[in-house]
Amino acid sequence: MSIKTSNRIDKNIVDRTRKRSATAVLVKDLRQRITSSTGVPIAFESELMVSFAENHRNAFVAMPLFIAIIAVIAGGYIGYNVAAWWFLITSLVYGLLARLCHRYIGEAEEGEDILPRWRRTFLLAQLMVALCWSIFALYGCFNCGVDSYSIIQFSTILVFQAITMMLSYAFGSSLLITSAPPTLALSLRFMLTYEPAHMMIGGILLGSQAFFYLMADRFKLSVLSIIEHKAEKETLIAELETAKSISEEARRRAEEANLAKSRFLATMSHELRTPLNAILGFSEVMQEEVLGPIGNPSYKEYVADINNSGKHLLNVINEILDLSRIEAGRQELQEESIRLAHVVEEAHHMVQLKAKNKGINIISQFEENLPLIWADERAVRQITLNLLSNALKFTPTGGTIWLKVGWTSSGGQYMPVKDTGPGIPEEEIPIVLSSFGQGSIAIKSAEQGTGLGLPIVQALMHMHDGKFELKSKLREGTEVIATFPRSRVLEVMRPVQSAVEDAREKRRSVLQMRRSR
Repeated sequence: MSIKTSNRIDKNIVDRTRKRSATAVLVKDLRQRITSSTGVPIAFESELMVSFAENHRNAFVAMPLFIAIIAVIAGGYIGYNVAAWWFLITSLVYGLLARLCHRYIGEAEEGEDILPRWRRTFLLAQLMVALCWSIFALYGCFNCGVDSYSIIQFSTILVFQAITMMLSYAFGSSLLITSAPPTLALSLRFMLTYEPAHMMIGGILLGSQAFFYLMADRFKLSVLSIIEHKAEKETLIAELETAKSISEEARRRAEEANLAKSRFLATMSHELRTPLNAILGFSEVMQEEVLGPIGNPSYKEYVADINNSGKHLLNVINEILDLSRIEAGRQELQEESIRLAHVVEEAHHMVQLKAKNKGINIISQFEENLPLIWADERAVRQITLNLLSNALKFTPTGGTIWLKVGWTSSGGQYMPVKDTGPGIPEEEIPIVLSSFGQGSIAIKSAEQGTGLGLPIVQALMHMHDGKFELKSKLREGTEVIATFPRSRVLEVMRPVQSAVEDAREKRRSVLQMRRSR
């Protein structure tokens, strides 16, 4: 299976996975909304119910303390025996509610089927809480000043409304089951007195109940929005993880296929070159007529064509094998101290004859006294030949090529090759730098080549920790720059004799200073 086909299959898998995931989420959301009594997805209702349970469980200590304070204050008006019984019953109800909340939190992970049952259980427990506070609201003080105890009841029910809003907002409209009965009971008591002050207090209680209900509803919507965003984020993370795993699998298979290709070509070096060398050798023998003349002139032309085609094919195979060895990690640098200008000059001489035959002038400019660099001489020569061959291939007759070697601003050494060819369109530069990539000008001019020269140069420069740049403008020419870093430049060390003389001079100066003292 080809890499392109494999990538297409992986893409289809990702697309199908996304479609299935999106459809599943939509169907699940619709099913939960249909089966939910509140129109909210059951998963979100479960989150809200857990929040309700955690709030009441955490308030297990605070609520009995608040009830005790109210009982102590109210006991001074209605008697401590009545207040104690009310405190005991109310605390037991809150204790039962906290125990139920603790059990629900432990069972919440079992699934969403238990939600309706637990919702009914919590509503019953809330009704019991409402009954306890309704008793507090209805029990009046008949032997004391009505106004003073009424203020205590009014303040207590206001605080109770606020506490209910904070603890039971997840119930939505159902929280009225807890706070509305005592509120209505106390409001009716105040209004039935027909006194303006008491009627106003009763109206304030009804208004505060509506206000706290709206606050709880807004708070519930905010929490629902947070839960929804959290669920969307978790779904997105899951989809990203799925896509990432598929992408990593596709990348791994592509890398394995590429590595297998590179290993195959690298190991086929002997099998490919041996028959080609035989073809070239026998064709040269026939071309030189070593064993006797060839009677038919057409045969001589055919032999020449065979020889030229064999040489071209051998060059192509050599380039493919070189790049394959580099990609497979089998290319090793034989590093030594070399002079960059000398290697470039040798490559210049090797292509000089071809340049003269084509009428192209090569101008070389080398800086003098450049230090040695630590590099592979064969690789540097191949880099130079590839760059010069490309420049000769596309520079027209009568054109000029500039070849330089010099310092970089950072202390390294660079080798630019610039020609007066037709140039490369900017959008085609990435294509030219890719393996087997050829620009439109190369295709139109039918120039022979595999498109591996520049990729090989890039790979070899990368192995030398260097940098390769290509700059080109249409109808102006192309410039390629191979730069070796400063770390590759060998520093010129001072002679040992000079260091010895400096030490002796320093010793003499120290002795003279001591004598002068």
